[in-house]
Amino acid sequence: MKFLIVEDDLVSQEVLKVILTPYGHCEVAENGKIALKKFTSSLESGDSYDLICLDIMMPVMDGQAALKEIRRLESERSIGGSDMVKIVMVTALEDAKNVMEAFVKGSCEAYVTKPIVPTKMQQVFKDFGMEPKTH
Repeated sequence: MKFLIVEDDLVSQEVLKVILTPYGHCEVAENGKIALKKFTSSLESGDSYDLICLDIMMPVMDGQAALKEIRRLESERSIGGSDMVKIVMVTALEDAKNVMEAFVKGSCEAYVTKPIVPTKMQQVFKDFGMEPKTH
């Protein structure tokens, strides 16, 4: 599997890499704008991401804007349903407004608050039917 970690905080990037690496290959983007470039490139190459972990509060382009743009790009290409990339919002924000915006307007699949707890993330992956790769 292939993952994109969109996070401006280096510690959170590393924590997510440690959690995700047993499941597959990880790439990192420091903000939403870089994430969109990587996402578009992955669609064009036919090697799309299976899951994106997307922080909400980032410079340049925040996670809510990036989420909407990712879904727009998928819609443009008639990518829908189970073919859409799974998106987990990872953020320190747990207010109802951000949660509702991510789920209802942005169509994310999960919302995890910081600090990132490995068992919470692993439960999200299990809920998605994802298993660690075997060597």
